[in-house]
Amino acid sequence: MHMNATSLQKDAPNFEAILAAHARIAPRIHRTPVVTSTSLDEIAGAHLYFKCENLQKTGSFKIRGATNAVFSLTDEEARHGVVAPSSGNHAAALALAARWRGVPAFIVMPSNSSAAKMRAVESYGGKITQCEPNMASREETCAEVMQKTGAHLVHPYNDPRVIAGQGTAALELIEDVGELDVVIAPVSGGGLLSGTAIAAKSMRPGIRVIGGEPRNADDAHRSLAAKKIEPAAPFETMADGLRATLCPLTFSILQSFVDEVSVVTEEELTAAMLLLWERMKLVVEPSGAVAAAPAMNRRIRSEGKRIGIILSGGNLDLHKLPF
Repeated sequence: MHMNATSLQKDAPNFEAILAAHARIAPRIHRTPVVTSTSLDEIAGAHLYFKCENLQKTGSFKIRGATNAVFSLTDEEARHGVVAPSSGNHAAALALAARWRGVPAFIVMPSNSSAAKMRAVESYGGKITQCEPNMASREETCAEVMQKTGAHLVHPYNDPRVIAGQGTAALELIEDVGELDVVIAPVSGGGLLSGTAIAAKSMRPGIRVIGGEPRNADDAHRSLAAKKIEPAAPFETMADGLRATLCPLTFSILQSFVDEVSVVTEEELTAAMLLLWERMKLVVEPSGAVAAAPAMNRRIRSEGKRIGIILSGGNLDLHKLPF
C-alpha cells in the first residue's frame, strides 16, 4: 500500500520495542500455553515446543500486533478510529483492539471473503467496506475510507508497531522454555516472522530462525534467494492466510535475521495439521500448521535439537476440512 511517510516510522522495531509492546498488551491478551508431545517428538526426531496462538483471543497471534498498534496511537491519532485492508485474522484482531480502545474499526475486505470471516469481524464491532478481490481495488478502497473517516491506517504487517507486537509470541515462548536451538514461524507478509526473528536473536544470539511457507505460496523463499522482493506465486494453497507478499520493511528484516525459509507441500501441510489435531487435540489452521510441517517432515536438519514452533492460528472453516 502507498502510505505517506508520516503515518508510519519506516524502521524495524528493536528488542526494546518488543519488550514495550509486551508490557502494553499483556493485560489484554492471553499468555498462550506452550505444549509438547512425546509422539510428535519421535516423528520429528527432535524436542518440539508448540506456542499455541490458535488459543489466543480472536483465534490468532494477530491480536498482539493490532493491540500494540492501536494502544500506541495518541488520542489525536486514534480519535477517528483505525482502518486496515484484511480478509482474515488481522481484520478480527483490529476490530477487537479498537473496541477495547473505544474507537471504530473500518475493515476493507474483498467481496469474496468467507461469510464466516465477515461475521467474525462484525461480531467484534468492525465496520466492513467491501472491495473487488484485487490489490488495486483494495488500496483504492482503503484510501477512500481513510479520506472519508480520518481513520488511522494499521496495516497487517507493514508497520513497526504491528511487527513489535507479533514479536511478543516468541518472547513469551523463549521466556517459558529457555534454551531453544531453532524457532519456526509461518511467513506471508512477514510481520510475525520479522518480530519472531528480532525477539529470538536478541534473546538467544545463536538461535536459528526459520520461516515455514507453502510451496504454492513460496514468494518469501524466492525473494530471499533472489535478494529482491518476488511476486506472489500463481497457485492456490489451502493456507489462505499466507497469500500476502513481503513489503520492503519485512523483507529487510528477514534478510538480516532469518536463516532459511523452508517450503512444504500441500500434502505435508495436511499431514502436519492432522497430527496436531489427532495427537494434541489442537485445532490449528493450515497457515499455522505450516510452521510445524518443516520439523515434522525433518526438512530442517535439526535432529535432537530443541525447536520452538509458533502455531499462529486456529481459524478455519470446519465444514471444509482437508482431511
